[in-house]
Amino acid sequence: MTDHPMSDGPSYFVLDEIEWPDERRAATAPLELVEQAERLGARRKFLAQGEGGFFSQYSDFPPGYAVPRHSHDHDELILLLDGSCTMSDGQVLQRHDSVVLRAGAEYGFTAGEDGMVFVTIRGGRSGTALA
Repeated sequence: MTDHPMSDGPSYFVLDEIEWPDERRAATAPLELVEQAERLGARRKFLAQGEGGFFSQYSDFPPGYAVPRHSHDHDELILLLDGSCTMSDGQVLQRHDSVVLRAGAEYGFTAGEDGMVFVTIRGGRSGTALA
């Protein structure tokens, strides 16, 4: 992250300058999900972590990667940048589609045949609970 020197200035998140974190140390999800993601090649980079009240991450999931039903304690917006996924209710999202999920809503999804790249944006640091 590159910050503007003024406290009220912009905060920049240059994706190529952000490292893929050690998910075991940065885990915001249950360890069993972190270990599964690691084995199957799913990964994410943390972007805003409170700047301007936003928490965001960039995620890259391989084809067929399934996220089990779970919920978060904050509302979230998921925006697909590339690929596709099928939500647990059967809704298919394609490149540039998005979904808003309310705090406490249980959902899961499976990445499509080309995988999926997406950004998640929340208004607070969010905990994850498996359904």
